[in-house]
Amino acid sequence: MENRKFIRGFKTYLPLVLPLVLLLALLVLLMPRSGKFNYDYKKGSPWMYETLVAEFDFPVLKTGDELIREKEQAASSVIPYYKYSENIASERADAVDQADFGTLDSLKQDVKDILDTIYSKGVIAERPEFHDGRPEDEQVIYVQKDRRAALVPPTEIYTIADARSRLLSGLRSPEGRYNADSLCIAAGIYDMLVPNLIFDQQTTDLVHEESVNYVSPTSGVVSAGQLIVSKGETVTSEIEQLLDSYKAEYESSIGYSGPRIYLWAGNILLAIVIVTIVFFTVYYANTRIFSQFNKYAYILMIVGLAAAVTFAVSKADPKLLYIVPYSLFALYLTAFFKNKVVYPVYVLTLLPMLIFAHNGIELFVMYLVSGVVAIYTFSYFNKGWQQFIMAICVFVSTVITYFAFKLVDGEIRGFNDYQTILFLFLGSMMSVAGYPLIYLFERIFMLVSNSRLIELCDTNNRLLRELAHKAPGTFQHSLQVMNLADAAARSIDANVSLVRAGALYHDIGKMNNPQCFIENETPGVKYHEGLSPEESARDITRHVPDGMSLADKAGLPEVVKDFIVTHHGTSCTGYFYNKYLNAGGDPSKVEVFFYKGRKPSTKEQIILMLCDTLEAASRTLKDYSSQSISDLVERIVKSKMEDGQFEDADISLKEVNTVKTVLKEYLQQVYHARVVYPKRKNVPHKS
Repeated sequence: MENRKFIRGFKTYLPLVLPLVLLLALLVLLMPRSGKFNYDYKKGSPWMYETLVAEFDFPVLKTGDELIREKEQAASSVIPYYKYSENIASERADAVDQADFGTLDSLKQDVKDILDTIYSKGVIAERPEFHDGRPEDEQVIYVQKDRRAALVPPTEIYTIADARSRLLSGLRSPEGRYNADSLCIAAGIYDMLVPNLIFDQQTTDLVHEESVNYVSPTSGVVSAGQLIVSKGETVTSEIEQLLDSYKAEYESSIGYSGPRIYLWAGNILLAIVIVTIVFFTVYYANTRIFSQFNKYAYILMIVGLAAAVTFAVSKADPKLLYIVPYSLFALYLTAFFKNKVVYPVYVLTLLPMLIFAHNGIELFVMYLVSGVVAIYTFSYFNKGWQQFIMAICVFVSTVITYFAFKLVDGEIRGFNDYQTILFLFLGSMMSVAGYPLIYLFERIFMLVSNSRLIELCDTNNRLLRELAHKAPGTFQHSLQVMNLADAAARSIDANVSLVRAGALYHDIGKMNNPQCFIENETPGVKYHEGLSPEESARDITRHVPDGMSLADKAGLPEVVKDFIVTHHGTSCTGYFYNKYLNAGGDPSKVEVFFYKGRKPSTKEQIILMLCDTLEAASRTLKDYSSQSISDLVERIVKSKMEDGQFEDADISLKEVNTVKTVLKEYLQQVYHARVVYPKRKNVPHKS
């Protein structure tokens, strides 16, 4: 006996506990394996902790402003690139040997030596012009020689004019035996001076592009043992830069230095805390979700998916967190749940951001705002191109929140951070691109989205067109029930789309035998004449199983088929039931008069049951006064409650009273008195 209880309890709680265990395991695996820098600081505030001394060497990271300035400087500074030609020097040496020096042939070697000296340093046609404002002593050019490029000041390179001057000074005769200038002209030495440093425009552009794209992110190194900040000292811009650099090196290279078991224990405890919060959030939002495994598993999947995405993106590049469409998770929840479930669960999907991301608080608040905006605007803009309006609203709210944090931090440069703004825009647009995945989730978890319900309410659907053709009276009845149920559902925050779909399909079984029901009777034809009460009741109650059969063939969702089997519950066909008893029928053999359905279990099903009965009963009234309609509503609600049809339903007495009030008001508007037009008297025509 005890074993049976244990097995029964195990089977009951396994669907509840197993998904939580899987989520817990996922979170533990995703938790960071290194400790975090456990100091909070802000520029302009005092350092409230103990004096901090560097425990290791670390590079000082440049600030964003410094990187921007250096990139701008690199963009404005173009360094010319020259390639050294080896052939020119040897060609000129051969030319000197062939030159005619007359009686001064012994000077050939001196000329070759001077040319070697000149060409070894390099000759350019003319010195390049620099437009970046740098002083002359800081100007350099690239010279590639022997496959190696070196930065060389232009002053160390010869121009053609400089080379001539160098040649003349080297050939001048101190005794005045010859005129060096005349000799160079006569022997053609000047013509031999050509540039051996060839300007390379393509390589110059390539090097310039690389210098702009790559700017060293560091500037200097802090050695171990060096003071970073003293206790009580105000955190200045320089100290903040050191702290940021120390933090980055600590978390990327050093991290956790204690026993690994403590780190694992802390991660497991954090994961347990998050899972516990998830459990109680669902518990307080809607406990009925625990009995619907597909919805329960879907919520945990969304939480786990958000955590995995946050972990993966923050590991790849934390900057990319700005492009993740977190508002999409809110839309994935909105598709299947009410807002009282969506809002708290969405907050849970953002919790891992506080653990994984360096600027977790900023991202948490930013995406919390965007998610709330997405949930609200999607209720108005959810069809076709209108979803882009929702995405624009999300983008604007996200950017405003981002700028607010930049203003608080005093980082005015945030307004020029176009890359982040672009990422936020792309993330907002991705919330539209990623929404169709909802249909995949719908199939995987066997759920029905609000979009699917809206599609089912389209009266151009094949099944509804067939109902309108075969049973037009029933179709009109279903439309009236839908409008009545819509008003009632809105009054108590029930699922309007669901109750509308249920109203349209609840009587589709009547298509198989439409003449059996009075709203479809052909004038002059009485279907039930000649039938016994038992036979009539059997034909009428059959529309429920017939409806389920048609719904199965049409592939209607289970939540819609539930309305077919619950709209009459386990009540009886009162007219034929009373007729049978009044004729002396056996009270112990009345099963045939009762529907073999199921009692309503949701407020939407209760609403449909009441509206279905009321719509039909209201047509029998002879007096449509306010009192008459009020009595009808009270009588029907009371009879359903006394019949036990509300026993399994999740609806409060307060909600029942609200529904009654709305139904009375709606019926009074439908059956309000019309103006009686007076008959026209016979008036003689004027001649």
